[in-house]
Amino acid sequence: MMPPEQETIPGSTNSTTTSATTTPSPNFLLGNVNRPSETGSVHAEPSCDGGTDSLFLGHHDDHNQVPADHHNYSAAAVRSSIFRESLRPVTLKFEDVAYTINLKPRTEMNCFSQPVLKSTRDVLSGVSGLVRPGELMAMLGPSGSGKTTLLTALAGRLPGKISGNISYNGQPFSSSMKRKTGFVSQDDVLYPHLTVLETLTYAALLRLPKKLTTEEKVEQAESVIVELGLTRCRNSVVGGPLLRGVSGGERKRVSIGQEMLVNPSLLLLDEPTSGLDSTTAQRIIATLWGLARGGRTVITTIHQPSSRLYRMFDKVVVLSEGSPIYSGQAGRVMDYFGSIGYAPGFSFMNPADFLLDLANGIATDIKQDDQQEFHGRLDHLDDQNSIKQHLVSSYKKNIYPALKAEIHGNHTDSVRNSSSRGSENEWITSWWEQFKVLLSRGLKERKHESYSGLRIFQVMSVAILSGLLWWHSDPSNIQDQIGLLFFFSIFWGFFPLFNAIFAFPQERPMLIKERSSGMYRLSSYYFARMAGDLPMELVLPTIFVTVTYWTGGLKPSFVTFVLTLLIILYNVLVSQGLGLAMGAILMDVKQATTLASVTMLVFLLVGGYYIQKIPAFIAWLKYASFSHYCYKLLVGVQYSDNEFYECGIGMNCRVMDFPAIKCLGLDGKWWDVAALTLMFVGYRLFAYVALRMGQPH
Repeated sequence: MMPPEQETIPGSTNSTTTSATTTPSPNFLLGNVNRPSETGSVHAEPSCDGGTDSLFLGHHDDHNQVPADHHNYSAAAVRSSIFRESLRPVTLKFEDVAYTINLKPRTEMNCFSQPVLKSTRDVLSGVSGLVRPGELMAMLGPSGSGKTTLLTALAGRLPGKISGNISYNGQPFSSSMKRKTGFVSQDDVLYPHLTVLETLTYAALLRLPKKLTTEEKVEQAESVIVELGLTRCRNSVVGGPLLRGVSGGERKRVSIGQEMLVNPSLLLLDEPTSGLDSTTAQRIIATLWGLARGGRTVITTIHQPSSRLYRMFDKVVVLSEGSPIYSGQAGRVMDYFGSIGYAPGFSFMNPADFLLDLANGIATDIKQDDQQEFHGRLDHLDDQNSIKQHLVSSYKKNIYPALKAEIHGNHTDSVRNSSSRGSENEWITSWWEQFKVLLSRGLKERKHESYSGLRIFQVMSVAILSGLLWWHSDPSNIQDQIGLLFFFSIFWGFFPLFNAIFAFPQERPMLIKERSSGMYRLSSYYFARMAGDLPMELVLPTIFVTVTYWTGGLKPSFVTFVLTLLIILYNVLVSQGLGLAMGAILMDVKQATTLASVTMLVFLLVGGYYIQKIPAFIAWLKYASFSHYCYKLLVGVQYSDNEFYECGIGMNCRVMDFPAIKCLGLDGKWWDVAALTLMFVGYRLFAYVALRMGQPH
């Protein structure tokens, strides 16, 4: 049997069936597959020298077309569009790919329940395929058929053990291959408050090599915006669930643009048309078709494409419950299924609809003569499972042998890119450059959250209320004053803690996406996050203490005020570190919030204000409370040994003899500072280790 790209399907008079008049492509990069020329925003015509097709995206003026010759580029063409070059083409081969997951065992067993016989489930089972540079492959199948799992495996991002063989130019997946691979997930993971231009510019600064200047990287981002038709919305915010931004199709093109900045040789996309109207979906697929014609290997999953989208696919892989029922040229799929007894009942049926019906085990639209011819066979295929089994067995008999022979038949790509692997394993940009870009991006994105009107109102309302409640309190009322100091330590323990809990769980999708692409080191991200939080998290407590201190009747000394402010700010940083550690360890906002509530309640009780004499067997808890150390330091700087207060009519008592102060033990302030420093460093170290263990390297 001949390979799928060359075989003649039995029982057919034509080896290729198309629904429209097409023009043969003259070059190997086009996969020797007929393709329509009317693709909306993509124009492709044979070049006069017999090279690859001329490609021009987003325009309709034939005079502006630039030859996209894969081997010979002019300097102007290279500068004008990164979409017209693919310097290191990748041939992707995958053979007998299988993936199994462990099912959760049933815990509630009784005498009437049946034991779980199968503890694993096969998500993928023996999937094979071959995609060359210049080809656009689509993975079709119903929901749950394993399309996304296969795509993630091909991108080198699937956790767990994968059986089978996946090779990129004959080599296994490596760090250098990661840098040449673009992966666009189904959900657009983007920062909502950044504009389209800012999003692509920051991606360019992080992902483009250090040999380019900042101006050249920004120019690259601008060219991506022009090529993807995003000029109209370049200064609009991306938006998200809670913020109105660009449209769904524009968001998807921004996600594609982030990957296209690095000019990937291999581009993989998961459901790029999900939730889009037919016109927008066509523009997305037409863009991918044009990118493939630039010499890239493009693979996409797609749920239910229209017939005009299907015509742009070079190859298709059809999955049914993780097993392949077809893998080969898209234009020959109808002939193949017709040869094994499955043909649509009418001539103008969308091939994608027909394939999805078959993948679901539905074959009700076959022709009457086929029903009679295969009557004996259909008697055994009267239910969906038997139809699926027959399709899988037909694939193994008719397609798999030729496909396997083709995969093993060409070994010319095995050593193509092994020469420069050592240099490509290094980071694209330096640690300091990554830190600066991430710090700038973080400040621009999170300023809307840190300085939101709601948060400012929350802090200022509490500050004003506290100032009014303690309005010029009498120095003789020491109990009231130390109550205000304890309120300082508790409020600026609770508030930063619960704000910091959300930091890493909310940014987890973005962190996973960018780290999987090798954009930056985890340490540069982490330190940029820490540095970016300083101005945002310390401004509000400074205003709060300034307002409340002078209205609350505390010691009218500027030095004491400064020391009080520094203690509060240090307490904020320690509390924030604990929140970051809880969020990074649990990565679940509900669980982290619950744990933080219990923790802060314990810290509140053992802080030293409510209970002076804690039982010895549980007194150790106060040494774990940063609120306890903060409270001690605040009281220690507020009062000195030589101060007295009016404790009765005509009587003065030493402040240090006041019961609530005496039990604190104000000696050893530097030990309290050391304890807070240890917590400051320890909490952040725990947070970093938790992130390191939970993120790809």
